[in-house]
Amino acid sequence: MNKKKIAIQVKDLDKVYKLYDKPSDRLKEALGLTKKKKYKEHHALSNVDLKIYQGETVGIIGTNGSGKSTILKIITGVLNPSAGEVKVNGRISALLELGAGFNQEYNGIENIYLNGTMIGFSEKEIDEKMDAILEFADIGDYVYQPVKTYSSGMFVRLAFAVAINIEPEILIVDEALSVGDVFFQAKCYHKFEEFKQMGKTILFVSHDLSSISKYCDRVVLLNQGIKLGEGSPKEMIDVYKRVLVGQYEVPEEKNGNLLDDKEVTDAAAAKIGVNPELLEYGTNAAKITGYYITDEKGVHTTAVIKGQEFTIHMEVEFAEDVPAPIFAFTIKNIKGTEITGTNTMVEKAFLEPVKAGEKKEVVFRQKMSLQGGEYLLSLGVTGYERDKFEVYHRLYDVLNVTVISDKDTVGFYDMGTEAEVLDKSGEEKE
Repeated sequence: MNKKKIAIQVKDLDKVYKLYDKPSDRLKEALGLTKKKKYKEHHALSNVDLKIYQGETVGIIGTNGSGKSTILKIITGVLNPSAGEVKVNGRISALLELGAGFNQEYNGIENIYLNGTMIGFSEKEIDEKMDAILEFADIGDYVYQPVKTYSSGMFVRLAFAVAINIEPEILIVDEALSVGDVFFQAKCYHKFEEFKQMGKTILFVSHDLSSISKYCDRVVLLNQGIKLGEGSPKEMIDVYKRVLVGQYEVPEEKNGNLLDDKEVTDAAAAKIGVNPELLEYGTNAAKITGYYITDEKGVHTTAVIKGQEFTIHMEVEFAEDVPAPIFAFTIKNIKGTEITGTNTMVEKAFLEPVKAGEKKEVVFRQKMSLQGGEYLLSLGVTGYERDKFEVYHRLYDVLNVTVISDKDTVGFYDMGTEAEVLDKSGEEKE
């Protein structure tokens, strides 16, 4: 039985930053002019262990400030740890934040040579790889201009082209890919697939949960510098959704998994993904007082996995008698195009009068068939009074909904098609 070889091993890793109230405090401490502690300690990483095996594609997810980029910088040698150790077996190529490893005054060609020689290639070896780098970057004559004149998209094209064409054994990518256009991102992820088939190791950080789900063999979840758990993409994305609404506990055992269920209040959950600048209007005969989304397990979330059932909840209070209220929701894409929606009249779910003072909870259950991406949810309570259409309360773009998908078809939604290819060769020969 062949034992898997370790590509990256991180053990008991800590990174502590000293935060000073003012620059003079830092200077006094550096000069030894004060014995009093003038700083606060911020633990960017606390006691983190991690093993990544050769040929694995591992994703790191977590909220902003969780330590994702910090651990990548320590692994690549950009930062030194405060404690702990890091072992790397194999040549690393890293694409960290925009600008890392590039001289802004040099042109694209000069930066290719600069990056190549820093990694250990000779000028002749870089010459041999130049055509492949330029073809992948596809930025035309801009490669002869100083990189300080590049757009962020051109910059990331060149940086990624260099990173993947220097024959790395380990590829480390931070959030930088989110800068490129959708066609270039597709090109990069196709390269990920090639790397996986070649048995290379990939470690990347991303907020794009769809990409994490699709490309990763394993996912590590960090929060506030602590490793909450690791496991399959689906398992860790489910846990991450709980982190987003504060529904988690720090594991008792070091680097243990977050497994305990914990109640989260509707009020806390409703704040997640809420648009602070939502547009609302209406006669106020009825008022939407609460709204949230739950996944198929009943967990409050704004991230829904494609193919799973989810529920939209809306709580409504009536200030006046309403003859036949209609409760509705609409989902739009971020460009403002209405993709889908329905209401209780269309669904024949409620066609009754309501008295002043009554409260109703409206529940819409459905399967998520939209493609992976970001969407906006709008809610409304309307009705007809003597053939006149009335809007009692309407909330536009009230919640941001993230759809997580590892398979996107063409267009706005997936019909759930099942494809089959039959071999008819034998029939023709008979």
